[in-house]
Amino acid sequence: MRIIPVIDIRNGAVVRAVAGRRADYRPLVSRLTAAVTPVETARDLMAFYPFDTLYIADLDAIEGRGDNRSAIRAIGACFPDLELWVDPGLRYAAEASRWRDQRKLRLVAGSESLASMDELRALNASDDCILSLDFQDANFLGDPALLETSALWPSRVIAMTLARVGGGAGPDIVQLSEIIACAGARDVYGAGGVRTTADLVTLKAAGAAGVLVSSALHDGGLTAEALAAFEGRDDKQ
Repeated sequence: MRIIPVIDIRNGAVVRAVAGRRADYRPLVSRLTAAVTPVETARDLMAFYPFDTLYIADLDAIEGRGDNRSAIRAIGACFPDLELWVDPGLRYAAEASRWRDQRKLRLVAGSESLASMDELRALNASDDCILSLDFQDANFLGDPALLETSALWPSRVIAMTLARVGGGAGPDIVQLSEIIACAGARDVYGAGGVRTTADLVTLKAAGAAGVLVSSALHDGGLTAEALAAFEGRDDKQ
């Protein structure tokens, strides 16, 4: 199961996500890095553990206040073998072309941003789109057709439970399991609520292909030793 760290960027700095309440996001305070600049934070994350993928939420792009493409390009330049999953708040498929300037960048289309199912169809034509199904509590954020038409989902899907992000309540296994049941052979990644390796074990048992993590890394709930032990056990299964 893939473990994917998350960086949320606003105004050129890394911030701490809290239950999807973006007005409450504040500069990152972490046990594993003193940095708040994106490149330095990414460097400290990679020094902490050899992750092969990094998820980046460009909050300025998502909220329509410009973007942080220069910082994202800088991360890609520092780590050319690192796969970057970037959510730039795509509303229309035509917006994707301005982001496809890095070899290992994969665009995340968030349901809260996408204008319609037709835009997802257009993004799927490029075969590099990752769909994030965004929930706030039990409420789906986006066009209901995005949730109801699983036949048109791309090969990778994120079940994003925003209310669980940074809240310490644990992942929403029920919601994740419902998405997995609809996804068929697609890879489904959980996001929101992971605290310790016990949650990783639970997510794997539920059928998750991977998980996005942030607070558990910065608060010390997931240590490098714990991640290595989990991945070592995972490889033997």
